Amino acid sequence: MNARQANPWAALSALCLGFFMILLDTTIVSTAIPAMLRELDAGLNAIVWVISVYLLTYAVPMLFASRLGDRFGPKRVYLAGLVVFTLASLWCGLSGSVEMLIAARAVQGLGAALMTPQTLAYISHLFPPAKRGPAMGLWSGVAGIAAIVGPLLGGVLVDHLGWEWIFFVNLPVGVVALVLAVLKVPDWQPKHSHSFDVPGILLSGAGLFCVVYGVQNGQHYDWGRAFGPITVFEIIGAGIAMLIAFVLWQRFNRNEPLLPLGVFANRNFSAGTLTSVTVGFAMTGMFLPLVIYIQAVLGESPTMSGLLFAPMSLLAGMIGPFVGRASDKVNGKVLLVIGLAALATGIGLVALIARADANAWTLTPALLVAGAGIGFIFAPMSNLTISSVEPRLIGTASGIFNTARQVGGVLGSAAVGVLLQARISTSIADEAKSAAASLPEQYRAPFAEGIAQAAESTGEFGSTGPAAFPGLPSGLAEQAQRLAVESVHNGLTDAARVTLLLPAAVLLLGVLAALTMRRPAPRPPAPVSAPAAASA
Repeated sequence: MNARQANPWAALSALCLGFFMILLDTTIVSTAIPAMLRELDAGLNAIVWVISVYLLTYAVPMLFASRLGDRFGPKRVYLAGLVVFTLASLWCGLSGSVEMLIAARAVQGLGAALMTPQTLAYISHLFPPAKRGPAMGLWSGVAGIAAIVGPLLGGVLVDHLGWEWIFFVNLPVGVVALVLAVLKVPDWQPKHSHSFDVPGILLSGAGLFCVVYGVQNGQHYDWGRAFGPITVFEIIGAGIAMLIAFVLWQRFNRNEPLLPLGVFANRNFSAGTLTSVTVGFAMTGMFLPLVIYIQAVLGESPTMSGLLFAPMSLLAGMIGPFVGRASDKVNGKVLLVIGLAALATGIGLVALIARADANAWTLTPALLVAGAGIGFIFAPMSNLTISSVEPRLIGTASGIFNTARQVGGVLGSAAVGVLLQARISTSIADEAKSAAASLPEQYRAPFAEGIAQAAESTGEFGSTGPAAFPGLPSGLAEQAQRLAVESVHNGLTDAARVTLLLPAAVLLLGVLAALTMRRPAPRPPAPVSAPAAASA
């Protein structure tokens, strides 16, 4: 099937099913965190790696994957990635240890990296510039829904079938997506003969890994030595040095660099790429503290915690297509800034509202504000960023743009994870000291130390501290247990509130970047897209 025979909307719908599945797996794990902590006997840092390693192996190869699509055909690369992703999902569900799960998630991320650049490239191929707004609206609606519906679906699966089913569910979806892609997606062959920038791939991958490893494991190693004499800060420094070397190599590589720096001369592309990083950071980072707060402090089940996100998911999905159409008629920058500001405001309101004794549904208005923001973001951000790029660079630009969002997600997962761990230890210890004041003096220090040690070592967010306090008279034991519960809940609430401010603040950087964008000048339809336009 070629572009002349293909129905562009049917092809895009088939691609979006696979795209939905891979984006779903960036958030579905969040709801299962407490269950995985218990059943895999793992700490928070290890479980955060289950999220981060997927995002890392998703982000790093994406530019390389876009080149593969240009050389061998986007359909073939997409199908290969879909097979890898689906089989890796089976491996994830069968994993019996957290180490095995992390390895399987790494392979799953590689499959996702092969798929994602091809979806956006097909939009540019199948739809002429004047009709890309609605197509971007569908694509953005799928992205927004997948990012938000993950916790809801994950909650239902964890409660009724177990955490393994958040991965097993991908098997039937992957098979259906594979069949639809084979039947509906044209076998477009750009036939661009690209060289592969191996040094660039190695420098960017190793550099980003070192930065993420250092940041995420900093709290685990108490920001000191990680391996022998090598410290956490030296690992981060080595990562930054390799990323700088990567940029310099791209500047002086005369063949075909992995990251053509010339594309960043386009103001919209540079600003849109930075904005995409902030969106990925915020949308990945917001869920971890929210799920911990809702399940561990408010005592809600995984299903109920997922249901709390359902109105936000529905609102984002309903708004996305309308915003996509509007972005063809009004200045998309205005829509994008509104969306970024609304998402930041919604996250900030959640942090403001959260209390240890709150009703979970009091978060709904704030989450709806965030959902409206998500609905406003994706279509204008994609349209402004990609539509302003020269047609010959669209494949490369789409790879960079998608990579930027995933890099933001990796950094968000790592930064939020380490901040949450640090705040949990500090906040619970502070709350325990305050609560100990109501006990007789001789029992205060042992009580506070017991709670602080439990917060440092267990990582069990359903925990209420030590099960018993040796040496306490039976008359004080009940009071001590009640104080322990209050200390843990108040400490977790404070940790979640402070941590949520980080993604909200990062989004403000995205607002500043978006304000520098311009409305792209209209382009005549590209000849290669004319058949697709006729079939639409």
